[in-house]
Amino acid sequence: VQLQASGGGLVQAGGSLRLSCAASGRTFSTYGMGWFRQAPGKEREFVAAVNWSGGFKYYADSVEGRFTISRDNAKNTVYLQMNSLKPEDTAVYYCAADARRTSYSVSSRSNEYDYWGQGTLVTVSS
Repeated sequence: VQLQASGGGLVQAGGSLRLSCAASGRTFSTYGMGWFRQAPGKEREFVAAVNWSGGFKYYADSVEGRFTISRDNAKNTVYLQMNSLKPEDTAVYYCAADARRTSYSVSSRSNEYDYWGQGTLVTVSS
């Protein structure tokens, strides 16, 4: 499975961006998908995840109510709509696929994801 993240860029505080993550392979619809981010000098942290069907979503407290994760299995793509962006949202954003989970839930732990995209940089200016 190969993941290609896109959509990052420079935006002013309060603005919006939509990230996309396109996946190769015919098994995308069976994977849980997550977004993580890593700011300069900090560890990678969980942002949001969606289960294989799109019916279960989970967010980090820091983005709850501002970010929305979604997926289109017909297009093998997962999205992260980011609204009301803050300077502290500045980071490289990574999408990841959980190929092993078969339950309805999702994981917020990076070591439970099997495949990773290359990352896309989001910069929020104040």
